[in-house]
Order: sequence, then C-alpha cells, then structure tokens
Amino acid sequence: MIDGGVLISQDLSCMGQVSLSVALPILGACGLKPTVLPTAILSTHTGGFGNNTYLDLSHEMTQITKHWQELDISFKAAYLGYLGENALDFWLQNKELLSQKIILIDPAMADHGKMYRGLSQQYIEKMRQLVTKATILTPNMTEAAFLLGKKAEENSIQTATSLAQELSTKFDIPNVIITGIDLSDEKIGEVGITEGKEWSLTQRRLPGSFFGTGDIFASVFLAAFMHQYSLKESCSIAADFVERAILNTPKQDPRLGPNYAAGLSWLLERVGNRK
Repeated sequence: MIDGGVLISQDLSCMGQVSLSVALPILGACGLKPTVLPTAILSTHTGGFGNNTYLDLSHEMTQITKHWQELDISFKAAYLGYLGENALDFWLQNKELLSQKIILIDPAMADHGKMYRGLSQQYIEKMRQLVTKATILTPNMTEAAFLLGKKAEENSIQTATSLAQELSTKFDIPNVIITGIDLSDEKIGEVGITEGKEWSLTQRRLPGSFFGTGDIFASVFLAAFMHQYSLKESCSIAADFVERAILNTPKQDPRLGPNYAAGLSWLLERVGNRK
C-alpha cells in the first residue's frame, strides 16, 4: 500500500492564489505529502477577471482514481474545496472513496447572500448529500444558511452557533466550523461545534478584501489539525496565519490574493513543535 498523504480535490486557477494554488504549497510545506485530484483548470478564478476559461476535468478524475486504486494508494485525510457541477456529481457517485478518518469539506459555493457564478439551487441540493460524508465542515454564513434551506441571516456569534449546531445535527457531522463571520467593522469571528460542544473565536478585522483567504484558512486549519492541535486551536492558528498574510501583502490587485508565503516560516515553527 502506498501512503498518498492528504488528498486535495478542488480546482486549479492558473492566475490568482486560490484553491489548489494555495492548498498544495501550504500542506506540502507542512510535511503532509498532498496528492491532488483537480476538478477543473481555469485561466483565472471567477472573482472579477471577466470571462475566464474553464476546462472540466471530471472525466479525468475517474481515470486518475481508477489508476490510484490499481496502485493501492491510501490517504490519511481528504480535503474537498470548490468542486463545480460535474466534479460534485463525481464525488456523489464515488462516495466510497471518502473513507478517511478526517474528511474536511469546505462547501465553497456562496458568499454575501449569493451563490457563486454558474452554480444553481440544484448544486445546493447535491451538496447536502455530499456533506454527510464530512467529519469537519467549514462553511461561511451564507453557505451554512443555504445548506439548511434558509436565507443568510445576521452575522452574530449567536446566530452562527445556532446554524452550526443545526448543521451538525441535521447532517450528522461531528465537527462544524462557520468561518469569516462579519461581526462589526472592527471584528470577525468563527464558531465551532466539536462533538456537541460550542466554542467561538474573534479577531480584529483588517482593512481591504482579498480573494483566496477562505482557501488559505481551510488549508492552514487542516495542516494544524493534522499536527495534533485541537479544532479550536487549529482555527486560531489559521486565523492568525491569514492575518499575517494580509499584513505582509504589498499594495497590489486584491484579486491576486494575500501573500501567504510570508507566514510559512511561522506556521512551520508551530506545526514542527508538535511532531
């Protein structure tokens, strides 16, 4: 049997530091031997670059996983991010591949009360089927509400905690973390349900808005958790890492994402001390 490390399945945007462009280097730097199953290749991410190209790889995903099965590859964890319509169908048809003890699903599909471009109500319905495989679910407030068939509500710790508890119960997910809660002009936060226990964190809100911060957060969170930090500790490390990345980003087009590389030495010191 071959140890495939951590399986990452999401899209690759050729420009803009999002999805695989950040997940692969962060998890690789942390010694987790990532293996990638790309869902699509895009010329740019979909956040404001115009009419990006989109090459669907769902058929190739079938061929790749077939070869892996022949090689008897196993994974310590699986991390699913932005999938798209056809890749979501692939995972629904191949849910038996998600048998790892740690399955992180970041249901990247909506924000600020709206679905991402090109995704439909049917996508939400299918995602509800997939998240039942998650051991850790990390939606934002909009995604949490949509998964529950609700409208996006006010951003508060109390509301987020209620949504997290409902998600955990309805979909039988042991760990739910709602991320990027806009609490005020000065604060953002996260809430979690860990085996039925509630917790929350708050951080200062930095000026500006960058694409890819959610992908960076989820990647660092998983890296810390895989190095034996608790879910709450991993969430705190991820939030601190994103803050460091933003503070160390020079003035540039926010569509390019924050400078995540600036925090890698700090992160490696944190996870290295847990080995």
